[in-house]
Amino acid sequence: MTRRTGQLKLGCFLSNSGHHVAAWRHPLAQADASMDFAHFRHLAQTAERGLFDAVFIADVVALWGHHLDALSRTARGEHFEPLTLMAALSSVTTHIGLIATATTSYNEPYHIARKFASLDHLSGGRAAWNLVTSVVSDEAWNFGREAHIDHAGRYRRAEEFHDVVQALWDSWDDDAFVRDRAAGVYFDPAKLHVLNHTGEHFRVRGPLNVARPPQGHPVIVQAGASEPGRRLAARVAELIFAAGESLEGAQAFYADIKARAAALGREPDHVKILPGITPFIGRTRGQAQALFDEFQALIDPVLGLRLLADTLGDDIDLSGHPLDGPLPPTPVGQRGSRRDRVLELAARENLTIRQLYLRLAGGNPAIGTPADIADIFEEWFEGRAADGFNVFFPYFPGALEQFVDQVVPELQRRGLFRTAYAGRTLRDNLGLPRPASRYAGAA
Repeated sequence: MTRRTGQLKLGCFLSNSGHHVAAWRHPLAQADASMDFAHFRHLAQTAERGLFDAVFIADVVALWGHHLDALSRTARGEHFEPLTLMAALSSVTTHIGLIATATTSYNEPYHIARKFASLDHLSGGRAAWNLVTSVVSDEAWNFGREAHIDHAGRYRRAEEFHDVVQALWDSWDDDAFVRDRAAGVYFDPAKLHVLNHTGEHFRVRGPLNVARPPQGHPVIVQAGASEPGRRLAARVAELIFAAGESLEGAQAFYADIKARAAALGREPDHVKILPGITPFIGRTRGQAQALFDEFQALIDPVLGLRLLADTLGDDIDLSGHPLDGPLPPTPVGQRGSRRDRVLELAARENLTIRQLYLRLAGGNPAIGTPADIADIFEEWFEGRAADGFNVFFPYFPGALEQFVDQVVPELQRRGLFRTAYAGRTLRDNLGLPRPASRYAGAA
C-alpha cells in the first residue's frame, strides 16, 4: 500500500570525519575533526539550514574495541561524550533536535533523567535520548565486569530503566514552580511527586531536582532489531533507527513494529521509523560510483577483518583464510540479529571474505545523482518502508553540504519534505504529542 500524505523526517548522523570507516583518509574529509567543536558546530548548523529534524551521535563508554591494530586505522579512537557535545550545540542552534546516546547497562536512571531533562531545558525542548543496551565487550571491563549481562537480562534492565526515567521526568507538575515573591513560595509542594520505585534492578526514591522538561518527556529513540529489541521499541520508542539492507526487509520491519505498537494501544503514526542510508552523490551516476569506489579502496584488510569479527564475534579468527575465498563455517555466537543478517547475506550472495567486509563498510549506500537519491527516498517513503531516514554521510563536511544544497530542494519540489520547521520543539517537528504527566488529574 502506498501513501501520499505526510512528509519525510530526516536525521543527520554525526561521526567525526564521516560515517565511512576510512573517511579520515580521503582528501575530501577533515582528518582531525574528532575533537574540533567548530567542525560539529558547522555540521549542526548546516543540517539545521537543511531543515533536518535532528542531529544524532552514537556512543560506547569505551574505545570502539580493544584491537588496536585495527582501531588505529580509523578515526574512532577519540570522540566527544554525547550529552556534553549536544549541550554545546544547543547554544549555537535554534530548531534542530539533539539526539544523544546513553546506555542503560552502565548508567543509573536518576543520572539519565537529570541529564536529559537539563538538555531539554537548555535547548528549549529539543532533546532526545537514544536508549541503548551495551554490546562492546570493552564497556563491561570499564565498569568492573568481565562480561555484559546476558542479552535478555540487558533488555529487562533497559525496560525498567526507561520506566523509571520517564517517571522521574514527571516528578514536578508543569506549573509546580509558582515563584510567588509576595507569598514567599517558590514551588507548590502539592505539585511535587516522590516516585518510591522498587523493582528487579533499581530502587529509586526521587524526586528529580530538575523541573519537568519543556517537551514533558524528551523523545525516546531506539534501534534494537532483535526480538527483545523490537518488543522494547514497540512499547517505548517514538523514533526508531532501523537497518535498511533492502526495500522488502524494511517494509517487513516497518509493518511489524507498527502492528506491535497498535496492539499495545499506541498510535502507530507516533512511532517514526528511520532506516539508515549513506548517500554518495555525483553530477552523474558514474561520478557517484567512482566516489564510492574511492572510499572503499581505502579500507585496510586489517580493518576489514576486524569489522567482520565485530559483527560475527570476537572469537572468530579469519586471519588465516584467503581474503578472496569464502567465509569459513561460523559457529553460533552472541551477536544477535545483525550477525544473523550478515551470515545470511554471505550465504545468499556467495560473498568472499573481502566482499563481505566491503559490504559491511559500505553500509546501506545510495549511489547516484541528487534526483536518484530523491527517487530512493520517495520509493521507500511511499512504499511504507520508512517515515524518513537517518542519513549517514560518508564524509564531512562536503557530503552534508551537497545533500542540503542539492537533494533537499529536490525533495521539497516533490512535496516530500518541509520548507520550514513546524515549531520550536523536536516533538513539534516530528509530529509527536507532548505527553501528559502520569499525575495529571490526580486528586
